[in-house]
Amino acid sequence: MVETSRLGITQIGGCSELLTENQIRAFVHEQLQGAQLEGRSVCVLVPDATRSCPLPVLMKAVHGALHGRVTRLTVVVALGTHAKMTEGALAVHLGYEPGMASDRYPSTTVLNHQWWDDSALVALGSIPADRVAELSGGRLNKAVDVQVNRAVIEHDVTLIVGPVFPHEVVGFSGGNKYLFPGVSGREFIDLSHWLGALITSTEIIGTRGTTPVRALIDEAASMIPGECLALCVVTGSPAGSLHSIAFGDPQAAWAAAVGVSAESHIRYLDAPVGRVLSLLATRYDDMWTGAKGFYKVEPIVADGGQVVLYAPHITQLSAMHPQMLEIGYHCRDYFVKQWDRFNDRHWGDLAHSTQLRGVGTYDPVAGERPRVTVTLATGIPEAVVRSVNLDYLDPDRVDPAVWAAEPGTLVVPDAGEVLYRLRDAKSGETSVPFMNLPKGAETSPSL
Repeated sequence: MVETSRLGITQIGGCSELLTENQIRAFVHEQLQGAQLEGRSVCVLVPDATRSCPLPVLMKAVHGALHGRVTRLTVVVALGTHAKMTEGALAVHLGYEPGMASDRYPSTTVLNHQWWDDSALVALGSIPADRVAELSGGRLNKAVDVQVNRAVIEHDVTLIVGPVFPHEVVGFSGGNKYLFPGVSGREFIDLSHWLGALITSTEIIGTRGTTPVRALIDEAASMIPGECLALCVVTGSPAGSLHSIAFGDPQAAWAAAVGVSAESHIRYLDAPVGRVLSLLATRYDDMWTGAKGFYKVEPIVADGGQVVLYAPHITQLSAMHPQMLEIGYHCRDYFVKQWDRFNDRHWGDLAHSTQLRGVGTYDPVAGERPRVTVTLATGIPEAVVRSVNLDYLDPDRVDPAVWAAEPGTLVVPDAGEVLYRLRDAKSGETSVPFMNLPKGAETSPSL
């Protein structure tokens, strides 16, 4: 085990290590004991079940280090715009018997982030249009109101506990992203996701450093009045293990975790493949979340190739975003070049659409030309799949073992967390380049 202390953070582990449960518990206990938390209230932000990490181990350690020291302890699941977790799902996620949270975590309140309920949010102010233009590298010139779950404001300290992965909107997930968009209002969620879509998933995913979306997130996080700390973890294999933990200021702890995640969660191929079969885990229960099986492999698919998302257990596009049935799935240019048709839609829905459809082109004469074919082999009916501009394959016709033996096909188990890239592609060591604001641009640039 390697332990380092720098830039106000402490970190253990590394990409070639796996931490034991005792090491995890001891590190968390030591770091939180060293923080000045006596007599203060603490709000703990954690991911939902779409992010894998040994959360019961981490939360047991956090609770053990804080119980009896703090005046109030609240755990909030950072849903973003995902569906709320049921009591049964929360029990599995946090490691207690259904209905028995108080036995495992005495004097602790567990909440879902209610992004759909204005009364659950507190306004922090707004980021002016000219500042958004600066942070976004000129891609957007629109003010955005900043709201956050009121539990964050009603506690003295916010403690972020969660994993860092390559991410299709921001570059790498984690850190302040658990605040924004994790427990924020939908206006900020929509704008930040649309900014990522303008850059495109293939351009931003796995990019280290402060991308324009990360810059916007950090700007919003600077408006939080209380103290913020973070335990940023990097998951390993087998599932449930950890490579490393970094503790301290959310931005610095996140940056330290990114260094490990970039070495642990990115696989490189020497040449593109014609077809990818992504096997989606049951933690993804709709295509809103299961689309990660596409984001993470798109960079390695040859022009004209195909990605098949195999998930017989998924039976719907998104219960929380039924508008996807109307919008369908399209490339970025389809929306930008017809902006008058789509400007009044939730920009987060448009962003998700582009991320699952991938890179492509659009013009009024030639129409839409996606770079790769996206095929769903799921429990979603064929008529629904085709109506949203995706291809359909009966999941009963898919035998992963047979596909794996076919030349030009890559089968990806547990798809959605490891990013696949071509070895000669850009390294991702630097931020996505900024750009000048087009003259007269107000919300979305001309491409």
